[in-house]
Amino acid sequence: MLKRTPLFAAHQRLGGKLIEFGGWEMPVQYSSIMDEHLAVRKAGGLFDISHMGEVLVSGAGALEFLNATLTNDARKLAVGQGQYTLMCNERGGVIDDLYAYRIGEQEFLLIINASRIDNDVPWLEQQLAASPHRAQVQLKNVSDQMGAVALQGPKVREFIDQCLSGPFIGGAKVSKASELKKNEVVVTTYGGKTVYIGCTGYTGEDGFEIIAPAELIEEIWNKLLAVGHAHCLQPAGLGARDTLRTEVCYPLYGHELDENTTPIEAGVGFFVALDKGEFTGRSVLAEQKANGTAKKCVAFKMTEKSAPPRPHYAIWSSGPTAAKIGDVVSGTQSPSLGVGIGLGYVPSELAKAGTIIEIEIRGKRSPAIIVTKPIYKKTA
Repeated sequence: MLKRTPLFAAHQRLGGKLIEFGGWEMPVQYSSIMDEHLAVRKAGGLFDISHMGEVLVSGAGALEFLNATLTNDARKLAVGQGQYTLMCNERGGVIDDLYAYRIGEQEFLLIINASRIDNDVPWLEQQLAASPHRAQVQLKNVSDQMGAVALQGPKVREFIDQCLSGPFIGGAKVSKASELKKNEVVVTTYGGKTVYIGCTGYTGEDGFEIIAPAELIEEIWNKLLAVGHAHCLQPAGLGARDTLRTEVCYPLYGHELDENTTPIEAGVGFFVALDKGEFTGRSVLAEQKANGTAKKCVAFKMTEKSAPPRPHYAIWSSGPTAAKIGDVVSGTQSPSLGVGIGLGYVPSELAKAGTIIEIEIRGKRSPAIIVTKPIYKKTA
């Protein structure tokens, strides 16, 4: 039985095309992926992200516990700030990638992937049971009680304050939501209940995430769509979310990241703080950072007209001695660039930007070039 978010009826009313995603019945599109993608790049898109998980970690030992469990350095977070971080196993493989927000001096909100809630929560509980700080940490999985939406695009700052006007009771020191900077979070109230507004984004555009009790999220969704209408805001599905994040090379768990792939191999080593002391997976990651890895995640663009590349397609070297060298993990037609693009793993010695490769698409090899990330770059 597929799970449904609190916005399921809203998606049906809007004519959303629903598909299975990580055990959830979610909208892949409303009008078309192309339309919704370009709306986000030019104006604004509203995504249901209620399927994602929320875990509250609090107490006097919360910071030390998280720093021993996650790769980034949580000590760098002032109250009202968030950071992208990863949770690794002892082998350095990624259990999940997530956002950690510091919402109070001793309180953190973790936003985890929908498909990983059932893995992450037991892992966190297991790590906590073995932690010297266990008596000073409370871990609470509130995923079932919360809903969330992502408001993304260059025009969304113009109207968010009309929908979420405060009062602001914690987090970043702002007087209105539109003042939030990248990676900041504010605690506010809506309908008398606690709501979090983050400013992170998974599209390469400016924008916000609103995390609220499940019973409020449809009212917030409807209000944002109504006020945003004059600014060309559109509801957007998972299809556009995927093309947008692929263009800017943001990883997706189960594609670029998994339990047998490390953050260093995936190209997100920047979010691994080796200088903060011991954490799960550190020794493997330190060795890889020092000596390099056998494989690397690269971005590529098709150089001739072809069907779009897709996950699991083979990557070949080019030339007379061509051989299979890797696999595509994310691939699509880029609505912004009008060409096939993707991400894939190849041997590190073949991962240099400018390297010509071939992608096997429906039994035929088509030429592509490895490019520097991100594939899509915003022009002012």
